[in-house]
Amino acid sequence: MNLSERKKVILRAVVEQYVQTAEPVGSKAVAAELGSSISSATIRNEMAELESLGLLEQPHTSAGRVPSPLGYRIYVNELMRRQKISTDDAQMITNALKSRTSGKSDLIDEAGVLASRLTTYPAYAMATVAGVTTIARFDFIFIDSHTFIIVTLLNNDTVKNKLIHLTVPVSPKMLTKLAAVFNASFTGIPEERITPALISSTERAVGDMIGVVAVIAGFTIELLCEAKAIDTRVTGTMNLLNHPEYRDVDKAQRLISYLTDDNELARLPLPNASGEVKFTIGPENLADELRDTSVIAVRYDVGDDLQGLIGVVGPTRMEYSKVAAKLSYIAQGLSVLLAGSDKLQLNPESKNSKLGDGGFGQDE
Repeated sequence: MNLSERKKVILRAVVEQYVQTAEPVGSKAVAAELGSSISSATIRNEMAELESLGLLEQPHTSAGRVPSPLGYRIYVNELMRRQKISTDDAQMITNALKSRTSGKSDLIDEAGVLASRLTTYPAYAMATVAGVTTIARFDFIFIDSHTFIIVTLLNNDTVKNKLIHLTVPVSPKMLTKLAAVFNASFTGIPEERITPALISSTERAVGDMIGVVAVIAGFTIELLCEAKAIDTRVTGTMNLLNHPEYRDVDKAQRLISYLTDDNELARLPLPNASGEVKFTIGPENLADELRDTSVIAVRYDVGDDLQGLIGVVGPTRMEYSKVAAKLSYIAQGLSVLLAGSDKLQLNPESKNSKLGDGGFGQDE
């Protein structure tokens, strides 16, 4: 999306003020932040246009606005300032990791505890199989008008299947059509490329009006996530209650239940490459329980054909750059220790800590 420089400045100001205050941001607050460079009237007009573009939302009848998920995405991709962790946080990470050198399991546990403590959000840590797991072939076996079996062959020669019961009938002809489309569009791709857009286009292609495509796609995502995850630990789930977005106990409980379900954890977003921070914002998450949250995660090398992952889950109103800097620094330290080094000497500007073309490091 092409925005004028003025709109970018205002959008950044709204995001950063809302992150700090958790209150809708008005034009006067933005004007005070920007000084005399832009008038309040101009800011009001620009904020109205940002709302019409879907980058801001007005939750109440007041003049204050908050960022939309799309607004956060533009902010993360284009406007976010590079953040360095504090000297104190860097020293805390170094000391904590150096005190847990007895084994990989201890390090993974400590990584999650550290991430939750430093960010105040629930954190998850896992070990995953190196490389990309994909589906090599789909077959659908017709049993009766309401029942069929999904048979999948993974690229590691593993075969998985699931019996599907439907409340509405499906014909053998429809299953044949579905097999052709899924083998054409869903094979050879990782879980993160099975998007709502792909699912919708597949439904249109086969004329699915009963939700069969969504059922098969959901099983496929679940299967690929499970194939990647080896061991997952979650810490700090009760930290959610410290954030105003989760003062609604029912809302907090739904997310906590999701984060403590081992089967659901396999569906958390995974970064594509070691050292690259991935941001998944609001409805970009496939799980319904995560639609009002953001997930920030980064991979690191474990060895023995494994990779580790450390991430946090929290409200979309998150200090994205600061959280990413801390996770990246933890991941960098884990990579150093798991490589067998007896000296944890982290390079603040390491190329292994990436956010697009930038990086994270320690304050000078």
